[in-house]
Amino acid sequence: MGATKKIWTAMDVAASQAKQSNNNNNNNNSTVDDSIPYSPRSIDTALSFPVMVPRVIELCKDLFGKWVKLDDSCFSVKTVSGGITNLLLKVSVKEENGDEVAVTVRLYGPNTEYVINRQRELLAIKYLSAAGFGAKLLGVFGNGMVQSFINARTLTPSDMRKPKLVAEIAKQLHRFHEVEIPGSKEPQLWVDIFKFFEKASALRFENIDKQKIYEAISFKEVHREVTQLKELTGLLNAPVVFAHNDLLSGNLMLNDEHDKLYFIDFEYGSYNYRGFDIGNHFNEYAGYDCDYSLYPSKDEQYHFFRHYLLPEKPYEVSENDLEALYVETNTFMLASHLYWALWALIQARMSPIDFDYLGYFFLRYNEYQRQKKMCFSLAQSHLSRSGTA
Repeated sequence: MGATKKIWTAMDVAASQAKQSNNNNNNNNSTVDDSIPYSPRSIDTALSFPVMVPRVIELCKDLFGKWVKLDDSCFSVKTVSGGITNLLLKVSVKEENGDEVAVTVRLYGPNTEYVINRQRELLAIKYLSAAGFGAKLLGVFGNGMVQSFINARTLTPSDMRKPKLVAEIAKQLHRFHEVEIPGSKEPQLWVDIFKFFEKASALRFENIDKQKIYEAISFKEVHREVTQLKELTGLLNAPVVFAHNDLLSGNLMLNDEHDKLYFIDFEYGSYNYRGFDIGNHFNEYAGYDCDYSLYPSKDEQYHFFRHYLLPEKPYEVSENDLEALYVETNTFMLASHLYWALWALIQARMSPIDFDYLGYFFLRYNEYQRQKKMCFSLAQSHLSRSGTA
């Protein structure tokens, strides 16, 4: 796709957020802190860890004035995890009064602007954290952000299907979907999928073998599938909510001592269809091995739906409401496969991470094809019964 340029900077985001917050303050309607520190510094994620550490310390001093005079020995930097789109670092600081505090420094991966709207993410984080979700946004810099450190463990895929945790995830997702984020409320699913399609269908790989694999893809067929599914889901009148859009086990954390669940990482968050967020979450039961035989059964889904629809009275949810959400979720589940399949093609060309993204495209697209007939039939039968078809 050739060279690219960043179409926004963290300073632009800070300025736009300040403007939005000022507007909200004029309406006596703001609950979000405006004073988010900004630094123009960027840290190259390709650096070796020993070289990166002093730069991270300097960044923290640049962002937080109370740490400027601290000796570097007061700082401890550790890798928390490396993900598909970012690198997380835990920075522990021994302050002058003897207190030890910790923050998370998140470095964006290179070329992620092709698939992630960082401006949208930063705006959402402020309002989501004010509503009690995720880590608090503490600072923004050239290629990342600093957030409060969450003392909890990341869930495993098998954790996600435990009935008690299923109920809690559903309750939290119900509350998450009620958060109001400023800006357009238009659902972004098909906007993003068609953007991904446009980029994914115009790639060229330097590696000859990868190029041959890529050329075997029929983008005419993919476009037809996307269009058909868009038309079908449009008949379902699915509610539009602010959705997480990436609720996999790695974005769920649990403090076992206090039995507290956290949603984290809102990189893909946007206004979207409720059924997509839930269907995408169910797809993640497959885990990192992508074993889609682990997709939840109808009974397991109904357990989730009950606690999502009526968190305080889950067993008073009507059969009609359960069936409607079942149809909605399992139709939009197909869109999840198309979304991440196209995402994978872009990553195959742009990401420096050693991962078989081309193989991941075929894995997700083939699963879409395998599930399509059953899910289309389910939706069409439901629409026929309700007189919407």
